[in-house]
This record gives sequence, C-alpha cells and structure tokens, in this order.
Amino acid sequence: MSQAGTADAAPLAKQLFGAKSTASHQKPAPYGSYSRGCVAGAVQLPETGPTWQAMRLSRNRNWGHPETIGFIRDLSGFAARQPGWNGLYIGDISQPRGGPMLSGHRSHQIGLDIDIWMLPASRLNLSRQKRENISSISTRRAEGAYVNGNWSRAHHQILRAAARDKRVARIFVFPGAKVQMCKDAKGNRNWLRKIRPWWGHHYHFHVRLACPRGMRGCVDQDPPPRGDGCAEAQQWVNNILNPPPPKPRDPNAPAPKKRREYVLADLPKQCVSVLQSQ
Repeated sequence: MSQAGTADAAPLAKQLFGAKSTASHQKPAPYGSYSRGCVAGAVQLPETGPTWQAMRLSRNRNWGHPETIGFIRDLSGFAARQPGWNGLYIGDISQPRGGPMLSGHRSHQIGLDIDIWMLPASRLNLSRQKRENISSISTRRAEGAYVNGNWSRAHHQILRAAARDKRVARIFVFPGAKVQMCKDAKGNRNWLRKIRPWWGHHYHFHVRLACPRGMRGCVDQDPPPRGDGCAEAQQWVNNILNPPPPKPRDPNAPAPKKRREYVLADLPKQCVSVLQSQ
C-alpha cells in the first residue's frame, strides 16, 4: 500500500487525542508546533480559582503545560485588580494530551495557547451549567475596524500586562483593538510588537506562550516582525473599511487541495508515547 493509502487508512489523530480524558503520566513537555504536536504531563487548570473560572467544562480543554497554568494564575491576579473585574474567564487551553481537537482550533495542540474571554469576570461562582450557557461579549464594531462600547481601559491594561510577560510570544486580537491600543499606549511601546491583528478574536483574545526553556522537542513560531506593528494593524483596518479589489483568478490554476486531516504519523514521534502512557 502506498504511503498516502496508509495515511488514509489510519485513524485520525483528533479522534485518538480527543478520546483521552486525562493527562499522560510523564514529565511535562510540549512536542512539535502549536498546530502540529502534543503535550506530555499536562496539568489541569482547576475549574475555579481565587481569580479565575474555566469555561465550557464539558469540552475538557482546560489542560496545559505547567508554565501555562502559572501564567493564568499570574495574569488573572492582575486582572482582579482592574475596576469591574474579579479575575478572568478562561476558554480553551488544550486537551489532556494536546494534539488535534475534534472541533474548533487548528492550534492549541501543545498546551501553550490560551483563549481568554473579553467578558469581565465579575462573578467567580458560576455553576457548571451556567458556564456552558453564558456567552462572552464582542468588543468590535464595523467588522473589526473599531472597538465598541464594551471595550474598556481594563481590556487594554490586561492585554498590556500579558504582552509584557516574558513567557508570552504573541497575542491575537482583532485589528481595531490593536489600532486602539496603539493610540492609547504611553511610554515604552515595545510590548505592542506582541499584539498581533487576526480575524475573529473579538469575543476572546488568544495568548500564545513561547516554548519553555530547555524544551528541545518544542518548536517556536518565528518571532513577530520588528517594530510596534501599528502601521500594519492600521492597514488591516483600512482594508476592512475599503476592501481591495479581489485578485483575478487564473482559470488554468489547479483547484486548491483540501487540507488533509492529521494522523498520528504526522505528529512528532514523541506523541506516540504521550498517547500510549497510562
């Protein structure tokens, strides 16, 4: 059988990793890249802490590398000191052993990605049922060109604190938020480099941590371009407000290939032991 045929016959990686309800009994380590990997020895974020609550508990995606859990504790403590906030509502981190998910994200595979809700965490006593049904709030206007009235100084401060953390590689948020933060930033602006405009990300922002020191099996994303990135974010906004004409389609171009779902053989070799660990 050809290699392609073997891949087609193998079970999908998302089914294998999605079936695991607990972490592997191994030393904590991320393997591979954010969109193609797994995590050994993940730690579960407690459902409720002094300054956070994990949301959508039925998904069982509140697992991450220990450094990720420590970061959440620290940032939520900072958020709890903002007016109207008692902490953070935490969305998806990773599955118990990382890997591709049954639904949703392409990233979040190595326990170093965190979705944080834009909704101020005013209550930290939400029931499990309430956490399934409550929704975050959108902070965008005009398809993401501007922030709306839900955006607050506290959002700016929390994102700034996250970006200034040495553990953080980048943060994804909608273009209008980046532009607003560029306008409001005072003093040292170096942290703005980590705030990256991306589609969506108006109900939550996405924090991506760098590979922890000494984790040789972990593959970092290339660093963001030099500079504060404000001009690039403004260009995103300009394109939202005045979309450029579509590029002419080449009638002779081959049809785009559908992305193939990963099987276990597509992931780093260490993911086999992560999956098999009892």
